[in-house]
Amino acid sequence: MNKPLVIREASAFVYRCPLETPVETSFGTMSDRPMVVVRVTDEDGHHGWGEIWCNFPMVGAEHRARLVSSVFRPLLLQQRYESPQHAFDHLQASTRVLMLQCAEPGPFAQCLAGIDLALWDLCARREQQPLWRYLGGASDRISVYASGLNPTEPERLARKMADRGFTRFKLKIGFGSQRDRTNLLALRDTLGDDASLMVDVNQGWDLQQAREQLPALEDLNLKWIEEPLLSTAPWQEWKALAELTDIPLAAGENLMGEERFQQGIDSGALAIVQPDAAKWGGISRGLPLAKMIMQAGLGYFPHYLGGGVGLLASGHLLAAAGGEGALEIDSNPNPLRGDLAGPLGQIERGTAHLGESPGIGSLDGLESLTSYLVKEF
Repeated sequence: MNKPLVIREASAFVYRCPLETPVETSFGTMSDRPMVVVRVTDEDGHHGWGEIWCNFPMVGAEHRARLVSSVFRPLLLQQRYESPQHAFDHLQASTRVLMLQCAEPGPFAQCLAGIDLALWDLCARREQQPLWRYLGGASDRISVYASGLNPTEPERLARKMADRGFTRFKLKIGFGSQRDRTNLLALRDTLGDDASLMVDVNQGWDLQQAREQLPALEDLNLKWIEEPLLSTAPWQEWKALAELTDIPLAAGENLMGEERFQQGIDSGALAIVQPDAAKWGGISRGLPLAKMIMQAGLGYFPHYLGGGVGLLASGHLLAAAGGEGALEIDSNPNPLRGDLAGPLGQIERGTAHLGESPGIGSLDGLESLTSYLVKEF
């Protein structure tokens, strides 16, 4: 960190894009795609951009934007911070009681994560460095995988993603063993034996249901099964499930706090850990966590489902952390992601290059998204 941070302005922008094909999960359906973007400006006029997780409930985007403007902005402005980590610590400590009073640890953590992403982007832009290098990364090359394959004819979308250069694919399951297995067989038939297949239950089973459903998946050469149980389920249950199957277990997008992640790592149940930097921790907590995951011998595969700002930040975080993990990229059409994804729109043999542009890269695509802008807060 070369120069202290003094933030002059912080704004949140809510975007919404309607969907022709709703996104189906085991817990609900997404009928539009929201995005909450945070912009911070320092005393010299430098900008930084971040994104706040806001997919569910559908009214959540405006709520989080209002939290930024009413709670976090007054705390952030005209303070002198030695680093983004310093700002993270101050904002977290200053909102801890209010977060408990409101019983909203998730939204508060998500707002703090998005602000943190923006502060790191600002610092890297100010130093005219790509974020991955500013964070200590050695290469801009990252692996990626295509996610969000819905349970209705998933092979059609998977084929399109394969044609774009993807080699790894994740299917949403939890819709009954017959339907799930049929979809996986169709994907294997479409993509071939060399493609890597993963599945995501989205916390849709309890331990008994998982015992009943797993046999239909065992022979399909899956790289992992994601969130088969509730993220709040005791780690003993996760461990018991891991002992029942050869399929690696993955989780992390719905874990929050260093202690909970440490418990998951120590449990011996997880092979893959998937923090979401726009949902908890940003980079200030996310980069140390990524290194901790890999030091434990587990796979670091950052979760992400949102707009292009958070996707780019997650890619730079992965590049900075290094390792053998891959970044999640949603397969479903979404201009709030696609028009901003920049180099992550160019996939070759399952990899992408983030490039040398300062920060997370150019966000000129925001100008083309004004028709989706709901409000600035």
